Amino acid sequence: MKNLLLRTITGAIYVALICAAVLLGGWWFIALFSLFTVLALNEFYGLCNAATGGENIITLVFDIAGGLILAIGLGCVNIELLSPLTTRVLGGTFFTVYLLYLVARLVVQLYSQESSPLTNLAYSYMGQMYIALPLGLMSMYYTLPDGATLLLAMFIMIWLSDTGAFLVGSMIGKHKLFPRISPGKTWEGFIGGVIFAVGSAFVFKYCFGAYYENYTIGGLCGLGLVVCVFATWGDLVESLVKRTLGVKDSGNLLPGHGGILDRIDSLLLVIPASLIYLITITLYA
Repeated sequence: MKNLLLRTITGAIYVALICAAVLLGGWWFIALFSLFTVLALNEFYGLCNAATGGENIITLVFDIAGGLILAIGLGCVNIELLSPLTTRVLGGTFFTVYLLYLVARLVVQLYSQESSPLTNLAYSYMGQMYIALPLGLMSMYYTLPDGATLLLAMFIMIWLSDTGAFLVGSMIGKHKLFPRISPGKTWEGFIGGVIFAVGSAFVFKYCFGAYYENYTIGGLCGLGLVVCVFATWGDLVESLVKRTLGVKDSGNLLPGHGGILDRIDSLLLVIPASLIYLITITLYA
């Protein structure tokens, strides 16, 4: 009972912080998800290098700094914070510094005494692509019509998809979805997640239609489907990483929930997939 209460409180704070940051936008959004980037990268690199006693502190600082530069730089470019000229200069500066990181990381590896330098370098670049890039790209939502409320809808769809999959899977789940990686997931649970995510589109359109004027009900239902499919794959990707490395949770930062990477694993694949979908229907609607 105590653990359930702690889990509920932690989850409520987590959801409240995300909703506030998304709706406030600007530096609030950049600050929260830059923090998520740092925490998630630290967990990821800790997991990947646990067998060798942890990543070298110099390369760890390099990798986290690189991810932070990428996330902040993309946020500054996509969110209207300053004048257009200042934004271009700032964006160009961050991009240049990030290119320097990519080159410097290769050079730094030459001087590392780690037993498997190529593996460690692969882990470093994977963390950038898997975590920092999608979290930075999330700011592109603010360049779309109804961007803030659309981004909030995406988060709610992820949470409802997880809820629907858990409830339906717990009650009637029998057919395994991906037993090799996640034995607990079922096709029934996946379908339940789709129903919850797609069903929320009707609520957004017909109860809060003023915030989604630029999107049809079909477009929002399509978003729900994309979110559910890629949220499931995102969760499976992290399960594959943890199963390969022989760990249960990515960390213990969030009481009752594990690490921050356990909370955002679905998001990491949903962001690029949903952006591709939304940009496509915006351009060709």
